[in-house]
Amino acid sequence: MLAVAHRRGNTVAGLRDALAAGVDLVEADVHAYRGRLEVRHLRSTGGLPWLWDREGVVHRRSHAHLELAELVTALGEDHRLMIDLKGVHPGLAPSVARLLLEATPDRRLTVCTKSWWMLDAFDVPVRQVLSAATRRGVSRLRTRVARAPVHGVSVRRSLLTPSLVEELHRGTDLVMTWPVDTPEALADARRLGVDAVISKDMDVLRQVVAGRA
Repeated sequence: MLAVAHRRGNTVAGLRDALAAGVDLVEADVHAYRGRLEVRHLRSTGGLPWLWDREGVVHRRSHAHLELAELVTALGEDHRLMIDLKGVHPGLAPSVARLLLEATPDRRLTVCTKSWWMLDAFDVPVRQVLSAATRRGVSRLRTRVARAPVHGVSVRRSLLTPSLVEELHRGTDLVMTWPVDTPEALADARRLGVDAVISKDMDVLRQVVAGRA
């Protein structure tokens, strides 16, 4: 089972800590905003100077801005980065693809998105992961995977069953799931038969890594 550090790539310190812990991938959320590729989980509010998530709202000026180019530089020669494309900005995927082609042409970084059309902007060696967070998304994913093999899929844990995981495995070798932030959730992920867990809890991820050893 692979260990994926959820949101840890949204800061350079988090990226380095997760890599040092031996995880297989570190996830970073990337948004396009006014010509920049911003690494953050917080969502923007159109042209307003606010960022938000379920936990609250902050002013852009009070939020540290990390750009993808800085994160890739901090990654060094490592390849364990999964970029989660956020939003549907038409320039997001082409800009990320261009940056990766220039900065990491020989490394197999991973790109994930719920908007699968964005993946058309990427070519090898980038690994592409199709994400689904709703029942409708899972239905589309089943059709897509049955039509042609994909590198990987990422599905919300509450939507998975062992039989669905088995079905998805016919079209991919990598079924990822989230959230897996407790020992109980990890046990459920093992029951489901997934290949990778995405977790914000480093203790859970260390347990996965230690279990492999």
